[in-house]
Amino acid sequence: MARTYHRALALVAMVAWASLGAQVPVLLGSRGLLPIAPLCDRLASEHASFWDFPTLLCLAPADKVLVGGAWLGGALALLSLLGWFPRVLAALQIPLYLAYATAGRTFFGFQWDSMLLECLLLATLLPRHRAAPLAHALFRVLLVKLYAESAVAKAQSHLGDWWDGSAMTHYYESAPIPGPLAWTLHQLPAWWHALEGWAVLALEAISPLAAFGPRSARLVALGALGAFQLVNLATANYGFFVYLSLALHVFWLDDADLARAWVFLRRRARRAFGLSAAPEAKPSEPHRLPRRDRLAPAARALGVGVGVLWLVVSGVVGLEHFAGWRGLGQLASPVTGPLAPLRLANNYHLFGHITNPRIEPALELAVAETFDEQPFRHKPGDPMRRPRLVAPHQPRVAFQLWFLSQELERGTPPWVSNLLARACRRPAAVDTLFERPLPRGARAVRLAFWHYRFTTRREREETGAFWVRRRVATTEPLECASEGAALLDEADDGEE
Repeated sequence: MARTYHRALALVAMVAWASLGAQVPVLLGSRGLLPIAPLCDRLASEHASFWDFPTLLCLAPADKVLVGGAWLGGALALLSLLGWFPRVLAALQIPLYLAYATAGRTFFGFQWDSMLLECLLLATLLPRHRAAPLAHALFRVLLVKLYAESAVAKAQSHLGDWWDGSAMTHYYESAPIPGPLAWTLHQLPAWWHALEGWAVLALEAISPLAAFGPRSARLVALGALGAFQLVNLATANYGFFVYLSLALHVFWLDDADLARAWVFLRRRARRAFGLSAAPEAKPSEPHRLPRRDRLAPAARALGVGVGVLWLVVSGVVGLEHFAGWRGLGQLASPVTGPLAPLRLANNYHLFGHITNPRIEPALELAVAETFDEQPFRHKPGDPMRRPRLVAPHQPRVAFQLWFLSQELERGTPPWVSNLLARACRRPAAVDTLFERPLPRGARAVRLAFWHYRFTTRREREETGAFWVRRRVATTEPLECASEGAALLDEADDGEE
């Protein structure tokens, strides 16, 4: 099982690194939306410690280093996928990914970024060549956290939408980036959506009870949650989250279950390709495998200590967040406080409530007198555009655009100001965010906000469109030649 999980985690990490590497210039580069170099200069002037802002990128915040670091992480994941010292390589990826997750601020605030760090940490405690009941137990605890805490978050939703059955009525059309089957499943009747919502709530609440239960209960949980995640995969694009969750699902199994599954798959593959059957070697029990990675007692004790500490901190932050045990959090703060920036013991509250209605921003540029919309890549845009499969790539700016209408109530985020300034004065720096290169020499830029909803079956038959949209607001234009645009483009203080 350890070998299977290490390879699955390595594959997910490799995809996460590749996705990050493709975006890091527009996110954190010198002409990006949240440049890191000015922020590092400010932190240095304030004599901030590593624990205040744990990123190694401030050692050399150059564009080439930002891109090179992402590809280094991908190389480490690839070597792990090939089976080279996966525990060591997982340990090396933790500070590197944390560096980007910290420096990326708004763009790396997703729970699956924290979940990847948590999985990498536990992977360092999972040996390949000997039985590891503690490590297996910790991974099952992580499964419990993921699903049980998400169930509690849904149950505590201030909207009550999971209890009244309305959550799934809006879920498919309000996901940040809907997937290929989102429109189709949205057309199901309201009573079915209500059943879906209650089923999800029950599934996430009950399945964790099987984590340390009998094999039959764990297999049922594996089947139900596996189907649940496949629906997520087909209906919405959540980056590498679903793939990371599916990799964790191997811990619903025993080693013997996984060995039987591999034997079955090999036999099916031989039959499919017409290969002659080869005698199947009986898999060795985990405790009989060569212990080539024998650890010194002190190192093993350290691993146990790390695992126990992770378990305790996870319990504290979970009880503090979901049960309101502030006193416990204050009591444990000498331990949990310094560890919090490392994001290695987290709580999860996926889809605690479903955002409705869907308000999408669109960037409009005026080269002459009229403003023309510049469609964002990975966003609904043209109502005729069919929702597409984007995952496991995670377009981080597209995700943040989904939150923008809510954020503007608290003021314009710095990355949005920089986006407008770049579109005006340095469009090449942000061309990758759009369906086509931005026009050069723009006179002014603004944001328009549109209310989107999925079409009904009848509307789809009549118009061929997947969406119906109407304009609900427009920001004041920013003149590209103005002093304000120039200041935005040149200052780049990088602060949140």
